[in-house]
Amino acid sequence: MTLRQVAAIEKREMREQVQKLLQEAAERVVREIDPSQLERFKAVQVTSAKQAEHGDFASSAALTLSGPLKLSARDLAERIRSAIQDPDGVLERTEIAGPGFINFFLAHSGWHDLLVRILRERERFGWAVPGSGERTQVEFVSANPTGPLTIGHGRNAVLGDAIARLLEAAGHEVTREYYFNDAGRQMRVLADSLRARYAQRLGREAELPEDGYQGEYLVDIARELVQEHGDAWLDADWSRFKKAAEDAIFADIRRTLEKLEIHFDVYSNEHTLYSEGRVDATLADLRAVGLVYEEDGAVWLRSRDLGLERDRVLVKSSGEPTYLLPDVAYHREKYSRGFQRVIDVLGPDHIEQFPYVRAALAALGHPADDVEVVVYQWVNLRRGAKLVKMSTREGSFVTVDEVLDEVGGDVFRFFMLERRADTHFDFDVDLAKDRSERNPVFKIQYAHARLCSIERMALERGLEMPALEEVRFARLESPQELDLIKRLERYPGTLLHAAQAREPQEVARYLLDLATAFHTYVSDAKRHRVLSEDQELTLARLALVTAVRITLANGLDRLGIQAPERM
Repeated sequence: MTLRQVAAIEKREMREQVQKLLQEAAERVVREIDPSQLERFKAVQVTSAKQAEHGDFASSAALTLSGPLKLSARDLAERIRSAIQDPDGVLERTEIAGPGFINFFLAHSGWHDLLVRILRERERFGWAVPGSGERTQVEFVSANPTGPLTIGHGRNAVLGDAIARLLEAAGHEVTREYYFNDAGRQMRVLADSLRARYAQRLGREAELPEDGYQGEYLVDIARELVQEHGDAWLDADWSRFKKAAEDAIFADIRRTLEKLEIHFDVYSNEHTLYSEGRVDATLADLRAVGLVYEEDGAVWLRSRDLGLERDRVLVKSSGEPTYLLPDVAYHREKYSRGFQRVIDVLGPDHIEQFPYVRAALAALGHPADDVEVVVYQWVNLRRGAKLVKMSTREGSFVTVDEVLDEVGGDVFRFFMLERRADTHFDFDVDLAKDRSERNPVFKIQYAHARLCSIERMALERGLEMPALEEVRFARLESPQELDLIKRLERYPGTLLHAAQAREPQEVARYLLDLATAFHTYVSDAKRHRVLSEDQELTLARLALVTAVRITLANGLDRLGIQAPERM
């Protein structure tokens, strides 16, 4: 491997190298046939081949572009193939398949160069250049302080944090934000519920409100109030109970998030929107553009004029705003902070309202397309064959803390992330507690620990990695070794696509696939003994082992999961 090749592999990924060779060849051919068609050939693409016999990469460019040149796709493919110039020896060979596909087979040295790149970039492998993305806000969790975080909230928390981590790897400047409703009727109901529990604790007769919160957590808060204040609050204003409940519950929420190592840059609340006049200003601006009318004592948004199926109430006849009005005001406030992209992670109960928020923003002159929503579905908790019934208001729910105490944060995170956010799933506690390969996160973490163990044994034997230019990567020639390296090549693309699609499960599946391939590789100890008497081969395999470990650790970190060195 030459220093020139090392420099080339550091500048661009292998897929980009092949794409550049293809692009240059296609342009040479078009200039010969019809230079006026050159613009059509500015975006030829290569993709990973789906089957090993079709090479490493493939392109259908000739099929889609042959018409304007009045050639058959196969003839155009052959002419492009013949025009490929590969001075660095990136390709082993190319083939034409079917009606005009071009298949690319990389030289083994190209795959070995990938290992050099990983070993040089280490924890930055797969990351875009910092600042190359947008200034992005991710709002997630945003649970109101009416009770502890349930496992549904836990899915929101883990999903939002993973999306933020992926966006950071894709070059975005990310702000994590937690927004909560601390105004309105639900907080009055919470206050009245705590007042009743407080009175009961003092031996007074008191009933919960008809739709009050029944959870045991309010009994605990009431006990603390009695210990601190005695009966001095019996005639206190409801706002005292609201603040006491909000402070205690929110402190509990923060402790839960700390357990998951989730941290926010900004906390914002609905009350501030009112106190700063943002809600009133939003209503006035909607009036000014003719999108507000009054009927039956309520204030309505003319959302049908915005292309939606019905008008929506902004302010009830009682004078209390609905959730829609402060939500619009809140998103306007986000724009005022200069975010280029706003991502809301929301539960399914918000699906119906979000289009109205977006339409109102657009009507007020804001770039509504820069606001997107990631909707996740609720989670069922399963213990054995039994599903657990949950309801926050009725007090029959399982908290995130309870599940974390049983299965740990890493398993909790992985289970919440391994499926698409918009699918329902049952969180299987029994499987989560299993410490065998049936548990996918255990399998991945165990692979990382095995890799660390191999590196430790090498150090104990006095083996140190020489300069990368001195490692004989050509000794990595078995099909299993090349397969592992090819799987490593897919990591940067997987990371980027997962960030763009807001789908962390792609990274979770990739890590499980890579870990499985590694376990298979080392299980054949006779053929793939890493530490052997052949020092040249040992060093090459140590480089491969280190590259796999780096990639597993990087991927786990993007999901917020630990990469243990021992298990």
